[in-house]
Amino acid sequence: MLNEILNVEGLETRFHTDNGIVHAVNGVSFKVDEGETIGIVGESGCGKSVTMLSVLRLIATPPGEISAGSVDFYGKDLLKLKEEEMQHIRGAQISMIFQDPMTSLNPVLTIGKQLTEPMLLHLNITQEEANQRATELLEMVGISGAAEHLFDYPHQFSGGMRQRVMIAMALSCSPKVLIADEPTTALDVTIQAQFVDLVKRLQKDFGLAIIWITHDLGVIAGLAQRMMVMYGGCFIEEADVKELYANPQHPYTVGLLGSLPRLDGKHSERLESIDGLPPVLYAPPTACPFAPRCKFVIDKCLEENPALEEIAPKHRIACWVDINTGRAR
Repeated sequence: MLNEILNVEGLETRFHTDNGIVHAVNGVSFKVDEGETIGIVGESGCGKSVTMLSVLRLIATPPGEISAGSVDFYGKDLLKLKEEEMQHIRGAQISMIFQDPMTSLNPVLTIGKQLTEPMLLHLNITQEEANQRATELLEMVGISGAAEHLFDYPHQFSGGMRQRVMIAMALSCSPKVLIADEPTTALDVTIQAQFVDLVKRLQKDFGLAIIWITHDLGVIAGLAQRMMVMYGGCFIEEADVKELYANPQHPYTVGLLGSLPRLDGKHSERLESIDGLPPVLYAPPTACPFAPRCKFVIDKCLEENPALEEIAPKHRIACWVDINTGRAR
């Protein structure tokens, strides 16, 4: 049995703006086991990235505020640690790959400088040892002539190479958890496939737990063991990947999967779309956030926000309706 490494309970994050308080994350809870890969999917603005930034306490305060919840990492609540203690967690034990490598890398510092900085901060090694490890990491992620590239600047690398540098940097201190925030969005399809294969190989070599954030359900299908679907700052469905793709039970998940082109012919000639717009989160959800766009909506959906409940082994949804019958559960 795998050991639990991360346990997030009731996490809430909000932002104070001139127009009001934006309730970006609303009571999300999830667990991650050692060596597991989980995918978090949902449309832009649903709270995926903010959730993970909250876990690492990287939310700018103000305007942001983590207003409730706990993040248990090996028995420590990360939300209660002092900032100095968190600095020993970030990068060393939990690393993050951000969406745009060009804005994540400092344009005026060499690749070698940026790669060795976390090692010198977190590991008891010399500059020479850090340079050697940086070279090994670049070679590991598929950059040839790594020793010479240490003296290059980010603008001298292609988008795919910069993303590989971000992986090397994230792995430099051998973390236990790797958070990947839509890391393939800026890459073309061929490089995306290479990138996913690389991450799968490195996970096997390092024994990483990976949290992969994406809006691309095609990418996550061959990568994760478990998937969580997010909407309006809430998790609305969670299941093993094969189960979720074969048997989605939340109307939003059904809509997401229906919007994907398929090769097996199991869809109509026209791809489906989800009518309506994402919710405006200036108030905490007191009803189901998907109700205004849902074709299965009943009165209870407009009165109370459902919690995630198990409907089958390892399959949970937050919905008042059985979409197979159209009736209340």
